Amino acid sequence: MQAVEGGFAMATLNSSYATQMHALTPGALGSYLDEFTSELARKGYAPLTISGYAASIAHFGGWLERRRIAFEAIDDQCVKAFAAHRCRCPGGRQHQSVSRRYVGRVASFIRYLRQRGILIQIEDPVRAKQPPVLGEFCSWLLHHRGLSPRTIDRHQRLICKLLPALGTDTTRWDAAMVRDVITAEVKRKKIPNAKCVISALRMYLRFLASASLCRPGLDLAVPTVAHWRLSALPKYLVEEDIERIVNSCDLDTDTGVRDHAILLLLARLGLRGGDIVNLCLDDIDWRSAELQLRGKSRRDVRLPLPQDAGDALLEYLVRVRPPAPVDQVFLCMNAPWRPFSNSATVCSIVGFALYRAGIGKPPSKGANLLRHSLATSMLRGGATLDAIGTVLRHRSSETTAHYAKVDMVLLRGIVQPWPGGVSC
Repeated sequence: MQAVEGGFAMATLNSSYATQMHALTPGALGSYLDEFTSELARKGYAPLTISGYAASIAHFGGWLERRRIAFEAIDDQCVKAFAAHRCRCPGGRQHQSVSRRYVGRVASFIRYLRQRGILIQIEDPVRAKQPPVLGEFCSWLLHHRGLSPRTIDRHQRLICKLLPALGTDTTRWDAAMVRDVITAEVKRKKIPNAKCVISALRMYLRFLASASLCRPGLDLAVPTVAHWRLSALPKYLVEEDIERIVNSCDLDTDTGVRDHAILLLLARLGLRGGDIVNLCLDDIDWRSAELQLRGKSRRDVRLPLPQDAGDALLEYLVRVRPPAPVDQVFLCMNAPWRPFSNSATVCSIVGFALYRAGIGKPPSKGANLLRHSLATSMLRGGATLDAIGTVLRHRSSETTAHYAKVDMVLLRGIVQPWPGGVSC
């Protein structure tokens, strides 16, 4: 039905061009426009939105014809030139430039043509200059270290920024060169970003040494960043505030039903934002009432599914979840139906829930706030640190011991007096 509506919108649009803007035609792009609009309709786009895409692509096609740019020559530079051109195109347009929304629609159409193999994907010149060993390093991170593709891509980008200063001949690298390059780089970054650069380079040097491509022990020359990890008190909310957050969702809307299920999973199981993003349909064992989670380093863990979280999850899957051909459980409710791109979407859901619940000035607004709150609540309820570490899937007991600092009553009983009897 949606495909029919998309085709109807396209026919209406073409008739409008025929009567008012006969000179603004899609040109060589017209033969692929119907297929693209049908694909948009299949992904859940509204007919009005599909018409907007068709208008933008027709505008781009007409611009290509007037510039006499061949279809095979379409690339990212063409899109940039189209975005910057002073529009005097047919149809009474008088604009200094094309809107960002127009350009975004055209870029989506070009990506579609490249995915279909109609247009050739031009290789990124930056990645083309990368040494082959960097690709082997990324493959090693994926298959031997178990890192996620997003983390691997981040390591690759960070190392590429250092290569011009280090040089391509890894056998000539020495401790002084590595130390000077990394010191100059981290001075321009904040502590968390600097730690990422250092971690990526240290891991790359270890890989090169294992392949006899650089001097062994160079990773020891990479300096560390002074950062007192876990020095502050955990950021958490009391149980009453957590229930207000969970119950703030409007269950009469599809988005509210989805967010309610997400918030319950975060609050009851202490999941990370990445766990919500990567949760797949096959990870839910309804018969055993368990969830299979793939945590950091791809460690599989099974956690019991609480009754209220399971009911909310089932309600979302049966009544709300869009019929998209993907395995991820939670999808964006607006077209195109797609999984969350990253955990920032989950953090936004938590942030909006905090606002709806009327919680002013929360200690943080991310998904980890509910995770820390669960650990704190379990500790105050008498749970051991080992039990908390099991639920939160900590690899180190030192990380779990961080939550022991919230028990101020116990800490006051064991605190030692200040040396010399002088109050601090």
